Amino acid sequence: MKQSFRILSLLLLFSGSLIAQTKPAYQLFDSNGEPAHYDSMIVDLANSDMVFFGEYHTNPISHWLQLEVAHSLFEIKGEELYLGAEMFENGNQLVLNEYLQGFYDHKKLMPEVTQLWSNYETDYKPLVDFAKENDLRFIATNIPRRYASMINSMGMAALDTLSEEALAMIGPDLKELFDPTVKAYAEMAEHMGEHVPPNMLNIQTAQASKDATMAHFSLINFEPGNLLLHFQGSYHSNYDQGIIWWVNQIRPGLSIKSITTVDQSEWDEMTDEEKATIAEYIIVVPDNMTQTNR
Repeated sequence: MKQSFRILSLLLLFSGSLIAQTKPAYQLFDSNGEPAHYDSMIVDLANSDMVFFGEYHTNPISHWLQLEVAHSLFEIKGEELYLGAEMFENGNQLVLNEYLQGFYDHKKLMPEVTQLWSNYETDYKPLVDFAKENDLRFIATNIPRRYASMINSMGMAALDTLSEEALAMIGPDLKELFDPTVKAYAEMAEHMGEHVPPNMLNIQTAQASKDATMAHFSLINFEPGNLLLHFQGSYHSNYDQGIIWWVNQIRPGLSIKSITTVDQSEWDEMTDEEKATIAEYIIVVPDNMTQTNR
């Protein structure tokens, strides 16, 4: 009788573990829509020049995996790895570098870095500290938002009003290469339907100024043999658009791969073509995933 009870208990425990596995925190897929193995993904990414990790800004799985991927790529690339992020404006590079070099502690960094995102300490500080602990570069790639705001109001004409020092903080290829018909920018207008504002071109240009600047600072810090792991909202890299489009325009020929994050309901509605082109690797998270604060 005792033996039968023990067997029954083991069966219930086993069945319970199977039930638990039907609620995974995330699923990882490749561009064929097939389940991907994390270790195989890391080997593939390590053979690239640049990896763009598209996040949902308040999704904890995105942030956890960003740190895990950084650790895994560091094991392969060592000091050839460097990090970059949308969340840091390039005007803060000096103070970020000084912190990475250990000139002062985190309490002194915080008031010196302007416009930090409110979820910095939970979601991005671990990445900065990982770079600090391993003597890795961390590049503040984004345009200062004051200039993106000016472009949003004035369009390209804003560039003619700025000093050389200010222009050095904006991707220099913006004027020459910006194309509002590129998918990433054209869709901004399409999504507004009949409510396209009269300054739509300025809005598109401001968005492009972010992508062009992030591409510029990613590239000027790149040398052959390096591997950039860059963190940004997924809309800045999905479908090889945004930053990736600018990198390919400015310096074609680099090996670039991307990771993106999508909700389960989005994944279920995507076509095979969309799944094949959105990114090399797709993190699918539950729709009701608890979010971090921003």
